[in-house]
Amino acid sequence: MKPGQLFEQFEKLAEKFELRIIQGKGDFYGGSCIIKQDKIIVVNKMMPIEQRLRVLAQEFSSLNLNSIYIVPALRDFINENG
Repeated sequence: MKPGQLFEQFEKLAEKFELRIIQGKGDFYGGSCIIKQDKIIVVNKMMPIEQRLRVLAQEFSSLNLNSIYIVPALRDFINENG
C-alpha cells in the first residue's frame, strides 16, 4: 500500500477511536495529546510522510486494536513500526 493510502487508512481508523489527526508545521516530532477533552494526534507536516506514518503507528500501537477491523496492510504497518 502506498504511503498516501496508509495515511488515509490511519484517518479512518482515527474516526473509529474518536481521535483527530492534525498536521501542523513547526519544530516538533509529533504525538498524542488531549485538548479540551478532544483526543488528538499531531504530526509534523514538514516531515516526510514515512516519518509521519511512523508517528501514527506508534500512537495507535498503544491502543487496543484487537476488536476493530483494520485493513491488513495497515495492521501490519502498525505492528512493524509501533
